[in-house]
Amino acid sequence: MIRTARILVRNATGFPKRRGYATGTDPFKVLFFGRDEFSCGVFQQLYEAKDVWQDLQIVTQPDAKTGRRGSKLSISPLKLLAEDKGIQVHTIPRERSEFKNFEAPAPFLPSDTQVDPSYEPPSDHLLVTASFGRILPNSLLNLFLPSRRVNVHPSLLPAYRGAAPIQYAIMDGQRETGVCVIEMSERKKGIDCGAMWGCRRMEIPDGAVFPTLRDELAILGGQLLVSTLRDMLAGKDTRTPQVSDPNAPRAPLITFKDSAVDFKAMTAEEIVRRHRGISHQKPMTTLLKTQRTLQLHDPFVFVNPPSEVTEQLSAEGTAMFHPPSKALVIRCANGTYLSVPMVRQQDRHILKAKEWWNGVKPEMRVVEGPHGPIQFLPLDSVLTQ
Repeated sequence: MIRTARILVRNATGFPKRRGYATGTDPFKVLFFGRDEFSCGVFQQLYEAKDVWQDLQIVTQPDAKTGRRGSKLSISPLKLLAEDKGIQVHTIPRERSEFKNFEAPAPFLPSDTQVDPSYEPPSDHLLVTASFGRILPNSLLNLFLPSRRVNVHPSLLPAYRGAAPIQYAIMDGQRETGVCVIEMSERKKGIDCGAMWGCRRMEIPDGAVFPTLRDELAILGGQLLVSTLRDMLAGKDTRTPQVSDPNAPRAPLITFKDSAVDFKAMTAEEIVRRHRGISHQKPMTTLLKTQRTLQLHDPFVFVNPPSEVTEQLSAEGTAMFHPPSKALVIRCANGTYLSVPMVRQQDRHILKAKEWWNGVKPEMRVVEGPHGPIQFLPLDSVLTQ
């Protein structure tokens, strides 16, 4: 067992740093919690760094039925990756309320003789979380030393604490993001508020979309995690408390409301950024006068629209089909215009804009009839149902 002695030092900013010096070099026994593609990228880097672990086990979400009438089976990508590499996988209970009763596998769960007030978890036992999607109960956290509870978070903390940091960074038009390796702290201390071992920055490219940025951040986060663990084994890792910033942007769970387009309030650029950030899980959606929703697929900003478009679209939320671009053009806030080549009406298949436009009903138009622009409505009525 690696035995540690902790000392307190201070950095140049005056914040205390906690340091743990190890007298041994045994690699870690790792219990890794994750579920999605970001988790996979972090796990892959850890898996390849066999100098930092001697035992690696996975905890993830159970398989779930999705789609209409449960016709599809959703399996954790991390589970598939781990099984492919011969790594043992454990699944948590399906019901959220039962997660608090989840027992860690051996060797992380102490025996009955070890459960007493003086018990101290072994310092070679390590907890790692990366996009797990659940808050770990104290009963799990207490199986590991505070200095051995590690979370890989894809933002430059304290900015974008929460479940969707990558999505919000894209939606907000940020030019830079990054990853942090932080201490997994108890819920009462705040979400993603633990002390930091380190951060790495990266530029957000123009036109970045969630899947690509997620995968790049996962690799970066995995590399930072491995570097941190090597520092731990060498006895030179340090943790710095996060800076308190009440104005830092948050990143709550993405919901249907985030996909609801408000053409009076959102510019075309803002809608496109939102599409790039969350369309993989929630396509941009608006409402027809017939009270049917319409998804907007692959939208882009329509620069310098011709006069025949601007003259017909006199108000935000009005739209027409533009034959030269083969797309639906919609007027948005601040005199901007959105071009949409593909749409999907509620309960129908996705169609090219021209095919859908040919089926537009008279009651969808600004002025009911066979010709003229259509009118989109706010989604408030749908969101309140």
